[in-house]
This record gives sequence, structure tokens and C-alpha cells, in this order.
Amino acid sequence: MASSADFTPATADQLLAIRVNAGIAELARSERFAAAEADLVEAVVEGAGAFAAGEFAPLNRIGDQQGARLENGQVLLPAGYAEAYAAYVAQGWNAVAGPADFGGQGLPFTLACNVLENLGTANMAFTLLPILSVGAIEALAHHGSAAQQALYLPKLVSGEWSGTMNLTEPQAGSDVGALRTTATPITDGPHAGRYSITGTKIFITWGDHELAENIIHLVLARLPGAPEGSRGISLFLVPKHHVNADGTLGPRNDVRPVSLEHKLGINASPTCVMSFGDNGQCMGELVGAEHRGLAAMFTMMNNARINVGNQGVQIGERATQQAFAYALGRVQGAREHAPAAIVDHPDVRRMLLRMKALTEGARALLYYTAGQVDRGTLGDEDAAMRAEVLVPLLKAWGTDIGVEVASLGVQVHGGMGFVEETGAAQHYRDARIAPIYEGTNGIQAADLVTRKLGLDGGGAVTALIADIAHAAVEEGALAALAADCSAIASWMRDKASVDDRLAGSVPFCTMLAVSVAGWQLLRQLRALGDAAPAAKRASVRFFLDRVVPEARGLAAGAMAGAAPLYAPSAAELAR
Repeated sequence: MASSADFTPATADQLLAIRVNAGIAELARSERFAAAEADLVEAVVEGAGAFAAGEFAPLNRIGDQQGARLENGQVLLPAGYAEAYAAYVAQGWNAVAGPADFGGQGLPFTLACNVLENLGTANMAFTLLPILSVGAIEALAHHGSAAQQALYLPKLVSGEWSGTMNLTEPQAGSDVGALRTTATPITDGPHAGRYSITGTKIFITWGDHELAENIIHLVLARLPGAPEGSRGISLFLVPKHHVNADGTLGPRNDVRPVSLEHKLGINASPTCVMSFGDNGQCMGELVGAEHRGLAAMFTMMNNARINVGNQGVQIGERATQQAFAYALGRVQGAREHAPAAIVDHPDVRRMLLRMKALTEGARALLYYTAGQVDRGTLGDEDAAMRAEVLVPLLKAWGTDIGVEVASLGVQVHGGMGFVEETGAAQHYRDARIAPIYEGTNGIQAADLVTRKLGLDGGGAVTALIADIAHAAVEEGALAALAADCSAIASWMRDKASVDDRLAGSVPFCTMLAVSVAGWQLLRQLRALGDAAPAAKRASVRFFLDRVVPEARGLAAGAMAGAAPLYAPSAAELAR
């Protein structure tokens, strides 16, 4: 039986997706991404996979079993985590797509996604640390002042310092406008121009730890007299240790973790309750304009949503690898009067192929999205708009896939999957958070049907579906799904009320995501031609012939409207 620590990087399929779906060769023709030639891309993908397998994967199981702990106000990780993170920083993996002006390598976002895919497949909980740092880099690069960028970005880009995102409060989850954390201007003395921060934030991923020299908290707070709701929120940079003008570390700031959440999974990721200003001495700096904090934070969150969609690919890959290893070695029953491994039984074969097809479909969608982001960076406005449409699809469907594939992995193991010793249950427990954080999948679907559906007067979604339909002329099921998506999109834009759209948002989001993933898998198969391996042919055909027709069955729910949901009152419904 394969150990739950075993991990083999999916290098061949990653390179295929990067080449075909992201279109890396086209990106390399630009001056900005000229370094991303084929040899370098292959070296990054192979190197990231080898690093993840050697440094992060062996810590996955011990991280789940021992978890992070809080002792005397200090967050501690299991043995080996500090050394692995130090190696990650020393080898430059955090800086792959970082701004070159601040020590980054300036490579495409696509390759940063690949680094995170490998790290997260090896150890999902650990990889949340660099994910949050990458988001902080994005926020400061777009909204920070020149002085803030010069002081904080070099160490964030290298990974020597890490970043966090502080939104949620006990009374303010998805309704961020209800937050109560305050920021009071300091008007005199040596700290004039800064702000005194007071409040409590919950669910702060990697909110405190000892792996990085400093932690840069990006905190949403409200200034005195600010407008109510989300219009009155500002963003503040609050370091764990104050930073001197020369970049050296000063004294500890008045911010601390007061407890760690006890979670279903991702146990090695310290999810902190953070207290700011217990002693009235927590100081921060304004990032961007007053009352514009939510816009700045969404720069960070949009990046995080892509990387959380990536987590669906990661956990799917890890669960699939383990399920195949178990199925090949587990002998049960007989085929043609001889003992047989369970991989030879039809339903187990169905589950394994489904796991493989869904994971590869989500990966194709991931790298297609990343490629559109990179084109947007190069100034392609249509690609940037398409990326905006794709982000909720990737985050929502990608993470749903992660949960489904991890659940199938438990099922393939049978009773052995339900006990902790095999490690299959860890993948399922770890996967379950991804559809929840960075905006629940229902919020992603709502974003799709309320905001993204109207982009460019509806043209952004229409153009995407048209491209799918054009490519699917010889694929009847995919062409039919694209037609269904087109009809639903038109109904939602032209006839449905807001409640009707929201009531059908999740099935429509799934349908559109499956259609894009099927299209991208079809592109892979056509690019490979006669050289396509048997396994790739089988997984793509499974997706196109089984997953795509299933998605068409969601059309009725997408257009059923809201009225049936409200036919009984809430009290009647709860009986």
C-alpha cells in the first residue's frame, strides 16, 4: 500500500496545460515575459515539483496529526516546517512572479500558479502561507505608496516576511461592511501620520507563526466618522514587528494571536483569532485612499480566489494519486476466475477515471485562467475581462471538484478510507474548507450572475460561450451544453429577476465551468493528436462523454426561478 506521504509531481500534465491552455509560448513573445522560454518553463515546473516532493510532502501527515499550537502567545509548528520554509525562501520559489523592481523574477503568473500547485499538492495546509503572501504583494504593488513598496515589498517578494489578509470579525463574515475594527489617526508625536488600530479579527490564516522574520497584516478598519457599510472601510498595513526606515526590524507591535481555531482539516495552517491594540499601542499605515479599502483588498482577494481554485486541483491530484496506488495493490474479489486488484472492477475503474478526468479538467481551467490573467497584464483588455469571468468559475467549480474527488478517494479505499491511518480522510477533511473561504462558492456564483454576466454589456460571457461552441462543432454534448449556457445567460440577463438569477446561480456556474473545462481538455487532445497517451484520451473522453452531459441536467435548476424556494415560509420550511 502506498504511503499517504507519497507524491509524484504531475509534471507532464502540467506542462501540457501550461503550453496549450495558458499558451506560454505566446506569452514569451512579449518583452515582459521573454524569459519564459520552453527550457526555463520546463526547469521551473520540474524544479518546483522536485522541491515540493522533497521538502513539503513529507510534512503533510505530521502537520495533520500534530497541527499548529499556541503556547505562551507564540504559534508553533511541527518539527521540519521551519527548515522547509527556509529552503523555500532560499531557493527563490516565492519570487517567481514577483515584481522585478523589488527582487522578483518577473515571470508569468502562470508559473507562480504552477509552483503553488506543486506545493499545495504536496502539503495544502503549508501552502496557504505563501498564498496569503502573494496576495499581500499584489495589494501593495497596486495600491501601496512608493515608500511602502520600497520598505515592504522586497522582503515579501523573497518570502523572508509573510503577509495576511484580515477581514472577518465575529459579527462580520461575508458582510464585511459590518466590521467594527477602528483606525484612529495619530496627529502628533513621533508616530504622527500613522493610525492607532483597535479590534479583533477571526479566521486569520497563518495570522501568526515563527517561520518568517516578520508578518505584514493587511487589515480592514473604519476611520472616525466614516460612512456606514462597505463605503466606509479603509485598508491598513500593520506589521508584527515595526520596520525601521533602513528596513531593519524594530520593536514588537501591539498585535497578537489570542487563540487558534480547532478545525476539520488543514491542521498545520494556524487559523488565528488576532487582537489589535490590547494595550492601545497597535500602529498601522493607511494603504491607498481613505474609504477605499475594500477595492484594495479585492485586489488581494481576487488573486487568492484563483489560488484557492488551484487548491481544488491540488487536493484532487493528491487524492487521485493515492486512490490509484491503493486500487492497484488491493486485491479483492475475482475477474475471470482469478483474484483481481480492485482497479479491475468496473465501478472502481469508473471512480478512478472520474477522479482523473475531473482533476485534469480543473487543471486545464486553472491554466487557461492564469494565461488570461497574464495577457491582461500585458494590456489585452479582452483577456483581462475574460479572466474576470473565469475567476468565479475556477474558484467555485474547482473547489467543488476537490471535495468530490477527495470523497471518491475515500470511497475507493472502502473501509480503509474511513480510518485515519491511510491518510485518505485527511484529503477529504482538508478539501472541505476550499468551497468556503475567500468568498463561499455561493458568493462566487452570485458574482457570476449579478456582475460578470453584465460585463461589456453581456459581451464577455457571450464571447466565451461562442468560443466554446465554435470549438465544439464535432462534439455534440459539449456543443449542446454551450447552447444551454447561452440560453440561460440570455434568460438571466433579459427576463429573470435578481432573485431568479441568484436562485439558479450555482447550477449555472457549474454548467459554464464544465463547458470551459471540457473545451480546454478538447484543446489538449487536439494539440496532442496521434501522440496522445491512452490515459489522456480516456480521461478527456470520460469528461466529454459523461461529465458534460451530466452538467446539462442542471439547466432545469438554473431556470427554475426563486418562487419555489419561497413557497413555504421560513418557519414552515423548518418544520
